[in-house]
Amino acid sequence: MSDAAAGEGTTQQSAFDADDFLRTASRLPGVYRMFDADGRILYVGKARNLRNRLSSYFQKNLSSLKTQALVKRIAHIETTVTSTETEALLLEQQLIKSLKPPYNILLRDDKSYPYIHVTTADEFPRMRFYRGARKVPGRFFGPFPHSVAVRDTLNLLEKIFRVRTCEDSFFRNRSRPCLQYQIGRCSAPCTGLRSRDDYARDVRHLLMFLEGRSDDITAELVAAMEAASVRLEFEQAAVLRDRIAALRHVQETQAVSREGGDADVFAVEARPGGTCVQVLFVRGGRVLGSKSWFPSAADGEPSAVLDEFLPQFYLSAGDDADGGREVPREVILSHEPEDTGALAELLAARAGHKVRFTASVRGDRAAWLRMAATNATQALGTHLASRQNLRQRFDALAAALGLPDVPARIECFDISHTMGEGTVASCVVFDGNGPLKREYRRFNIEGITPGDDFAAMDQAFRRRYTRLKEEGASLPDLVLIDGGAGQLGRAGAAAAEMQLEGVQLVGVAKGPSRKAGLETLHLPGSDQALALPADHPGLLLIQQVRDEAHRFAIAGHRARRAKARRESPVEGIRGIGPKRRRLLLTHFGGWQQLERASAADIARVPGIDERLAGEIYKALHPD
Repeated sequence: MSDAAAGEGTTQQSAFDADDFLRTASRLPGVYRMFDADGRILYVGKARNLRNRLSSYFQKNLSSLKTQALVKRIAHIETTVTSTETEALLLEQQLIKSLKPPYNILLRDDKSYPYIHVTTADEFPRMRFYRGARKVPGRFFGPFPHSVAVRDTLNLLEKIFRVRTCEDSFFRNRSRPCLQYQIGRCSAPCTGLRSRDDYARDVRHLLMFLEGRSDDITAELVAAMEAASVRLEFEQAAVLRDRIAALRHVQETQAVSREGGDADVFAVEARPGGTCVQVLFVRGGRVLGSKSWFPSAADGEPSAVLDEFLPQFYLSAGDDADGGREVPREVILSHEPEDTGALAELLAARAGHKVRFTASVRGDRAAWLRMAATNATQALGTHLASRQNLRQRFDALAAALGLPDVPARIECFDISHTMGEGTVASCVVFDGNGPLKREYRRFNIEGITPGDDFAAMDQAFRRRYTRLKEEGASLPDLVLIDGGAGQLGRAGAAAAEMQLEGVQLVGVAKGPSRKAGLETLHLPGSDQALALPADHPGLLLIQQVRDEAHRFAIAGHRARRAKARRESPVEGIRGIGPKRRRLLLTHFGGWQQLERASAADIARVPGIDERLAGEIYKALHPD
């Protein structure tokens, strides 16, 4: 990424395909960067939901002339997914400061950054928003990257600790509680409704929280809540429960801003159809941004991809603007390459300092690596779903199968169960623009011998196309059956009986090692299986559709099994019993707060390590 001056740019409508981009944009929180046709930065923004926020730029009636001018110049958008909206806010401010986009309002300088000020010298201290020289008595906490961050934090701290925020002149002249007390944001020490000792304890908790000692406060509150419950003071226990939940919300771990450390973080995501290498740039403990690469000849093994990618990334120069890159002291990798010793020595000689490659990290570095991996997954999904790639793959598949026309609609079936329990069949639909998720269907399979995949496929196939024929809906041009000749035969018999005309069936059988790229294709009436090269665009399309059907079937099967057992989302996780479920519930103050927590936040619960926290997070966020 490079700085861009405001300058005069082209004002004609760019060729940016907003619909195609938004179709695969993430719904997670994150930061987006907008570029013009020359690759110059235009705007940096953050969002709680990236897809929803970016969609707002491409509405027909934009009221802001500035936004209209911005949209006309957009030629490319890059996104970086974060764990929380607060992380996105911090990353946004760091990028604005370093890139100086012409359409952003720029902050003046570091001296103007806001702080939270607590007047500890007062008999009844107050907390307030503060900007300026830190020469007045009291404690200062910050600086914060933006005034919005301070005000949002103060807003939550008022609810949790109920420490006053009013001016001293207002405080000294009160005879009855003000509106802040009525709405539960102040304990009204001005009128004696809160004793000096109790108020001092509230201020102590506030300072502990701002010092980062929130675990100690939570432990005190949890003990007080349990004691209130024992005394049958349920209203007080509910107040403390809500206070714990609010604390957890404010306490979100900040993965984009840490103390010290320069690193380049590499994460590889490999799927049938493509590979993405995501690089996260960290300087001074701050994430400055990320970039995605899609190696065209990658063999799919992440460690092998890094073996080839790293030397080119750091050593290739020439006319490439990214050549001759700055080399940090640490390079963090998602997978361990075969040998990085020679490269580390060469880079150390060039940079004048030791360079360390590592794939085993903890703490802040693990958070950076998780962020890079999340963005690699998102970027590869967007890349694979792009319209240009899909058109090429549809054309190649039609040629490989000898179809008279390129299929306009493809459907794929898959079966999922656990030892015959909770059998679910899925049907996913793709057209030339990618997946049509609104037309996906699941079928709960009943009345068959448990584990009989042939009978399950037959039932799902008949239910699907009986319904389509009754409704007069469009039939697919191509139907993929996940399985070999046996499943294909059952589906073919059902198709003949139902008189499905113009529908080509293809069975997709996994190879002996079940490795992607070794699939064989079975066509009705042919004894010879068709084996396409591993990098054939048509086979990559089949793998993409098949994998989506598999994912959709597994999600349905897990949901059905969990419902049958009446389990909470975490009950099926090995190592999570009643005690740990209660501990999680107490720590976060409820299931809703737990669902909003990141994996790093969950790992802070006593007795929950990073691996178990990751399993809990996945169980709560199956998509």
